[in-house]
Amino acid sequence: MSVKETMESKLTEAFSPEAVSVVDESHLHKGHGGWRESGETHFRVELVSGKFSGTSRIDRHRMVNDALKEELEGGVHALAIRANAPEEIS
Repeated sequence: MSVKETMESKLTEAFSPEAVSVVDESHLHKGHGGWRESGETHFRVELVSGKFSGTSRIDRHRMVNDALKEELEGGVHALAIRANAPEEIS
């Protein structure tokens, strides 16, 4: 299973999201810190989940980082996060 697929699976399990998107943006960071030829180093994550209702942006980021702790410790160099509660989506 790829890092992207693992991340999608973990986020789905942790947040039961209405929407989840994990995009490998490694190709946009060629030559930058943490980049590897094999890719899967820089990701963008977008989630919509009721578990984010009533939480701050910082708490949401912590929740996502906790869910993806192994990946962040094991080769993912950068993670851009957009985490919203359903009521925030228009």
